[in-house]
Amino acid sequence: MPSIRPLLGAIALSSAFLASPLYAQTLNIGITGEPASLDISQVSGGVWESDVLKDIYEGLLTQDPEGHRIPGVAKSWEVSDDGRTYTFHLRDDAKWSDGKPVTAEDFVFGWQHMLDPASASKYAYMLYPVKNAEAVNTGKMSADQLGVESLDDGKTFRVTLTEAAPYFLGILTHYTAFPVPKHVYDQYGKQWTQMDHIQTNGAYKPTNWVSHDHITAEKNPEFHDAANVAIDTINYYPTEDRNAGVSRFRAGELDVMRAYDSDRYQWLKENLPEATHMSPFLGSYYYVLNHRDGHPTADIRVREALNLAVRREVMSKQIMDNTFLPAYALVPPGTNHYETQHMTLDGDDMNARLAEAKKLMKEAGYGPDKPLNLRLRYNSSDEHKKIAVALAAMWKPLGVNVQMINSEATVHYQSIANGDFDVARAGWVADYDDAENFLTLLHTGVGNNYGAYSNPEYDKLLDQANVTLDEDKRASLMQQAEQIALGDYALVPLLTYVTRNLVNPELQGWKDNVQDDHPSRWVSFKK
Repeated sequence: MPSIRPLLGAIALSSAFLASPLYAQTLNIGITGEPASLDISQVSGGVWESDVLKDIYEGLLTQDPEGHRIPGVAKSWEVSDDGRTYTFHLRDDAKWSDGKPVTAEDFVFGWQHMLDPASASKYAYMLYPVKNAEAVNTGKMSADQLGVESLDDGKTFRVTLTEAAPYFLGILTHYTAFPVPKHVYDQYGKQWTQMDHIQTNGAYKPTNWVSHDHITAEKNPEFHDAANVAIDTINYYPTEDRNAGVSRFRAGELDVMRAYDSDRYQWLKENLPEATHMSPFLGSYYYVLNHRDGHPTADIRVREALNLAVRREVMSKQIMDNTFLPAYALVPPGTNHYETQHMTLDGDDMNARLAEAKKLMKEAGYGPDKPLNLRLRYNSSDEHKKIAVALAAMWKPLGVNVQMINSEATVHYQSIANGDFDVARAGWVADYDDAENFLTLLHTGVGNNYGAYSNPEYDKLLDQANVTLDEDKRASLMQQAEQIALGDYALVPLLTYVTRNLVNPELQGWKDNVQDDHPSRWVSFKK
């Protein structure tokens, strides 16, 4: 029977694809989790949230199918000679889905909303280059002191930065910098994203949300480029069970399946070659180590020992079947204008590394009579479980007992944001192609610095890099900063992502790109 199943699956998939004209206006996407909210200030930072948010909202800048920056709500902009003032001229035909114009006031309000301490946004720090942003976010200044202003009756949006930030335009394609419809928020307050209230300015508007089942979005006729948007309806299905997602894809229930499990790649490539996509990706898979007092991982000797015992090549090639690359740093290879760094792990001799790791554990007070008990959290998926089990086995010779706790993605990230772990699975996909986007994860006080790592010298170098316009000098500062963090064994770098997607061959306009962003406005079914 097993030999028949692939054939039946291929037949079912082929039949579904042949029937594509019957549902050519509806796109069904399997996303990897349930969004926490459609309020940009309340999301957890998951890729699955970006998949939805980038379809329903548009920022000052947006992305083409290849992931390149292009004008969005802003039709043009100027940057001052000192790199501190950005002036954006908004397009005349930018509208919310209720027909109201998108104005500079909506960007002013949206950024203030993101930075409002009451919002407690994990992503607020991304706007910190803006003058007074950090002070507003920490409650030291009022929102009206933020360095943003609406000019020319809302047709011009001006931003003043504290210092020059060479990566600033990259931030503007991220949902952190999206506008919020002030007129809707003024009417409904925190309830503004309910389905009967929400108004959006992207190519689509959400119309139905059945929790943990699906979100439906319809084409927004008020979108400025609506005439060139082919898909009428999108259904987003949270698909944390990746194998179930593959089955739904083969049955024709999904047109796109995001992030299939790595152990399915070889079979999928052999049986569904036209649908199976894998390509280089700016993403890091790592384990967070809790640096807070009272956690065993607050001891650098424990952190070093845990890193020494990890067999990354085995993890990449054997356990993950070559669908990841081994990682020895946080910033992935291929990042723009950045030299890949490397954690020092005393050579490649695993016996010597294990001996050193056991010595460090003994110095830290652990041994056969006092095993190290670690609480390891990961978000539910077969892939994450496989990696967690493998690491627990690699750490076992050090006298480490691992208690594994798994939960769905939103709960998982809420738990680790609250510091409720010793070791935790995390992944970071580039919001924009710049090393700063990864290194900020280890800056003191940043919301996504789950392990609460803090090193003043690291912060100083990164802060200095963030105001350095010379690209070579800036890269050098960031590389020095990452070496400090790697020398502190601030985290456990494990793997570098590649993109893994299943895409209906009848779907055109889908382009593999290093950021794995695929706005639905660009795709259509073949006629």
